[in-house]
Amino acid sequence: MATPTAPKAAPQAVPKADSTAAAEKPPSLRKPKLSKRRRREALSFYLFISPWVIGFLVFLLGPMIASVYYSLTDWDSFNPPKWVGFQNYVTALTDDPVFWKALWNTFYYAAISVPLGLVLGLWLANLLNKQVRARKLFRTLIYLPTLIPLVATAMIFRMVLAPNGPINDFLGLFGLSGPNWLLDGPWVKPALILMSAWGAGAATVLLLAAMKGIPRELYEAAEVDGASATRQFWSITLPHLTPIIFFNLIMGLINAFQIFSQVYILIPKGKNPAGYDAAQTMVPLLFDQAFSYYRMGYASAISWLLFLVILVFTVIAFRTTRRWVFYETEVK
Repeated sequence: MATPTAPKAAPQAVPKADSTAAAEKPPSLRKPKLSKRRRREALSFYLFISPWVIGFLVFLLGPMIASVYYSLTDWDSFNPPKWVGFQNYVTALTDDPVFWKALWNTFYYAAISVPLGLVLGLWLANLLNKQVRARKLFRTLIYLPTLIPLVATAMIFRMVLAPNGPINDFLGLFGLSGPNWLLDGPWVKPALILMSAWGAGAATVLLLAAMKGIPRELYEAAEVDGASATRQFWSITLPHLTPIIFFNLIMGLINAFQIFSQVYILIPKGKNPAGYDAAQTMVPLLFDQAFSYYRMGYASAISWLLFLVILVFTVIAFRTTRRWVFYETEVK
């Protein structure tokens, strides 16, 4: 006998949610309305920052984007650019021996001048940190070279490094015949490296300020334990200076890879081809390609290759910070 089935209930209509209520956000997610004073402050902020924003867009970001495009073209700055793709990069990396020589000279200069500046700055800062007479005068004299314009500094070193200049006269006191620093090819890069040591005052000031911030209690505890001055330097002073040393390293690398004014002023290409060839670095090469040979597209490609080189070395430096950079706020 079949069991009678109960009749199915009619589906109840689900009331539609109020669209106005659904659109409303919870009070915690609503954007508060700015008061008249806050709007005035925001307007003032954008007004005062607008010169920097305009300058960044017009003189930095805009030219960077344009240089990316021009690096993919054959352009002489007079005729319309012709699209060549990555041919400029291929030419620089495979068919231009001058590019590799300039890159090697740049590596050579950076590999010696940057560590030399770091060591010299650390040594000077350690000396100035001691209680000596006329300490403020010595600090001023060491920092003073960094205030002199680079062109004036180059002109000074042109006289200092002359064949009859003060350096060769000093070597003559010991019976040594000084070289033609700015004329002989093998001595051109050492002359530029010697000039780079002239600007060690900026790193010295930063390191000296960091030394003043090291807690005195650490040295007092080390003295109680019988630590010598040398041990205190290696175990207390140097670890606390590693963040400043790292900053000076990054800035030194960037400046060394972009050396230009010293080469352009001290070693003119037309008057000293051998010396200029020995001192040919990346930025002077870029300048020659752009403004002497009017190869703007090729010069733009060289500039981006230089950017990649600086970026690689900067990333490597940052990756090594965990091994040797000490920050007081972190526990290792």
